Amino acid sequence: MNIPHNLYIHVPFCMSKCKYCAFFSTACTNPDWKKYADDICGEIKFWSDKVGRVMVPTVFFGGGTPSLMPVEFFEQIMNCIHANFDVSKDCEITLESNPGTLDENKLRSFVSNGVNRLSVGVQSLNDDELIFLGRKHNVAQSLKLLESGQKLGIRVSADFIYGLPEHNEKSVKILCEQINKLHLTHVSMYELTIEKNTPFGKMNLKMPDNETMAQMYVAIGENLDLPRYEVSNYASPHNECRHNQNIWAGDAYIGIGRAAAGRPYINGEWYDEMGNYERLEKISTKTRAIEKIITGMRTMTGVWLSDDVKPLINFDWVARHDDLVATNGKNLYATPRGILFLDNIMLELIK
Repeated sequence: MNIPHNLYIHVPFCMSKCKYCAFFSTACTNPDWKKYADDICGEIKFWSDKVGRVMVPTVFFGGGTPSLMPVEFFEQIMNCIHANFDVSKDCEITLESNPGTLDENKLRSFVSNGVNRLSVGVQSLNDDELIFLGRKHNVAQSLKLLESGQKLGIRVSADFIYGLPEHNEKSVKILCEQINKLHLTHVSMYELTIEKNTPFGKMNLKMPDNETMAQMYVAIGENLDLPRYEVSNYASPHNECRHNQNIWAGDAYIGIGRAAAGRPYINGEWYDEMGNYERLEKISTKTRAIEKIITGMRTMTGVWLSDDVKPLINFDWVARHDDLVATNGKNLYATPRGILFLDNIMLELIK
């Protein structure tokens, strides 16, 4: 049975590495874009042979910094996708971007080649904080790119980071007030995490304690004009990121490009595709169901209690902890209090 597959395409190149970044990316000012696009198209053809000419509801260009890509190579990749898959008429096509890498003319060219959703790595509305984070843009460049996207009539999202040293509940409220003035329809708010083998990981930063982090998280929910629909994501109705929603719901997806992960569905079996499209490992229905629980519980609607999920839920524990988790009979979801303890809940929730 051929089922729809969402596509994630990884673009690993960046102008420079940010101090907090642990993603697979390479600081490269002049990559071989032709080789990159040819390699991506080779993978697309490989997957078309594997899963068939399936429907593609979403395409997400992530990175790295996809907005660095010359439009001609983006066009080549999109043409290859159309040649090998049935792209949905209302396909959501997202381009991740960084301010300073994309002007309005280039963005217009991306839009003419299919991009209908722009995700902008703003990260902060304070120039000093941007320097601290190792970002190469300034606030003015962020605002200009957001305005360009809105002017072109595409859906625009912005990423922000909170929980920097010296951040507290008050500073997050101020950030939310600044964001509200931008009239965005989608915002991602990510807590700064210190990863090993990053510049921040080698520094002795004094980070906010857990209680302060929790206060900041609650303050975002109370002060941002957009409703939360996932742990770190906020959107006005119908402006949620459909690509991520599909992934969180347990739909099939293919990762294309070095270090891209996927969960393709081939001949009635789920596969783990991690970092190398030629390395596929079959995973059980139970393993896939556990993954659906973990990702579904991150959303405000929760995980759908399908036949594969139900047997894995510890409903006795759920009944005893209705302050943390709740059900409407169709879905199981975390309460507002439960969201703050989601990692601990997962340890008890799954049998």
